[in-house]
Amino acid sequence: MSRRNICVTESAEVTQACRVLDVLNRVSGKWSISILMEAHHGPVRFTELERAIPGVSRRMLTLTLRGLERDGLLTRTVYPTVPPKVEYEATEMARELYEYLSGLIAWAERHEPAVAASRDAYDRAAE
Repeated sequence: MSRRNICVTESAEVTQACRVLDVLNRVSGKWSISILMEAHHGPVRFTELERAIPGVSRRMLTLTLRGLERDGLLTRTVYPTVPPKVEYEATEMARELYEYLSGLIAWAERHEPAVAASRDAYDRAAE
């Protein structure tokens, strides 16, 4: 059985591992980290997120926001105005996660030159 299909087995240990991987996949998704970093600073509106996150489409932003809300990492507040005002805010769980994401981002910034040099060397050797 491939690692990809590990979650089809029935053991409780595998089921727990699958749930943990599901959570990790959610919070480490391409757009999730950017959204959570923006929402950490306080309530943020959809258009503010759209402007702050280069390359995200409206559809992917919507889907990612829904997933983060579903997982309890964001709260969505709709204000009864015309047009409706909608804000997203990090939950306590997401604020705790922010500390770890900040560390991961700091690590990536510190090691980006080394990773880029390694990629260049690998690509030159592969030619």
